[in-house]
Amino acid sequence: MALSVFLWILASVVLVSLLSLVGLVSLSLNRKLLSRVLILLVAFASGSMLAASFFHLIPEASERLEAEAFKLVLAGILVFFIIEKFIHWHHCGREECHVKPVGYLNLFGDGVHNFIDGVIIGASYLSSVELGLVTTFVIALHEIPQEFGDFAVLLHAGFKARKALFYNFLSATSAILGGILGFLFLPKIEPLIPSVIAFAAGGFTYIATADLMPELHKENRRSRMLEQTVALLAGILLIYGVLSLLPH
Repeated sequence: MALSVFLWILASVVLVSLLSLVGLVSLSLNRKLLSRVLILLVAFASGSMLAASFFHLIPEASERLEAEAFKLVLAGILVFFIIEKFIHWHHCGREECHVKPVGYLNLFGDGVHNFIDGVIIGASYLSSVELGLVTTFVIALHEIPQEFGDFAVLLHAGFKARKALFYNFLSATSAILGGILGFLFLPKIEPLIPSVIAFAAGGFTYIATADLMPELHKENRRSRMLEQTVALLAGILLIYGVLSLLPH
């Protein structure tokens, strides 16, 4: 029984991790078209990160932590600011950065988020296989648009397409670690999950507002500004819609 549950967990977290490869679609685009689409995907990523934080992660954390959750959100924002400053100092110095720090920040934040998803998948299968399948389906649906956005952020940060795809997949595999640890040590890990969720929400909020949105303000043409605004709102509405339609 325990072995069959573990195999269900492993199959599910591997499947969720493979969703990070949706960026393969972009490799078929020519460079000019990719450049035009990229800034729209950055806008979409900004909206989806904010929606994931305010419609999903923060409410989830505050159910257990109440007002304490907002202190951890603030802690997440501050820690991500400090990490970005350290990356600027350590990797850039006085030279131009080939890869912007937001790329590394996004990988870290996404890794934390995927780890939590893995733990949640593991915990749901320990309750029942049926609940595990539903939970995997829910997580997969909201991961697809978010992984598109994450890949776009890495490209915009300066990663080459194939390297961005590889690192995005590597970050996604933290779900596998989360699933395995959730299966083995759920009673010890479970009390920490709300705190980690709140911290991750702060990280995503920082990336969206401090790194991605300022990039959108560099465009002055009205048509492009309108396109970016629509893309940002689409990111918010899509995540909100998916979360609204799916069970809690």
